[in-house]
Amino acid sequence: MTEQEIYMARALALAEEAAAAGEVPVGCVIVRRGEIVGEGRNRREERQATASHAEMEAIAQANGALGTWRLDDCELYVTLEPCPMCAGAILNARIPRVWYGARDEAFGACGGVTNLFLENFPNRPALVGGVLGEACRQVLSDFFTSLRDGKKKFSPSDLI
Repeated sequence: MTEQEIYMARALALAEEAAAAGEVPVGCVIVRRGEIVGEGRNRREERQATASHAEMEAIAQANGALGTWRLDDCELYVTLEPCPMCAGAILNARIPRVWYGARDEAFGACGGVTNLFLENFPNRPALVGGVLGEACRQVLSDFFTSLRDGKKKFSPSDLI
């Protein structure tokens, strides 16, 4: 496994935790110099809060751990392409590189619908998609299939 796949695997584990809690399965980790400094998973249903996305949680945790809002020496790994809100937070946090798993054709702001990282903002991050892409797509697909089948909660055992 590559270094990027190891970090994405951790983000995928967080996505599975989100699914088990009835949340859309998205997980995120922020890494600085080989150490995870922030983690997050979707919690919108749990908190009934629009901004409770995996990236927002991970950024807030990294800010706290590092004591700064500037994450200009960090990398972000997320299982689903960031939405406009999260892409904006990434831009504002000055994160220089974003790795994502699955493309989001509905809300993606890094190529799925639009690409905010190509606009004329300062400090635009490099973007790499498709890291463990099939596994990231599968956890999302299984979750939504589970919802369509009438199950109230998704369980990681549903992946087996």
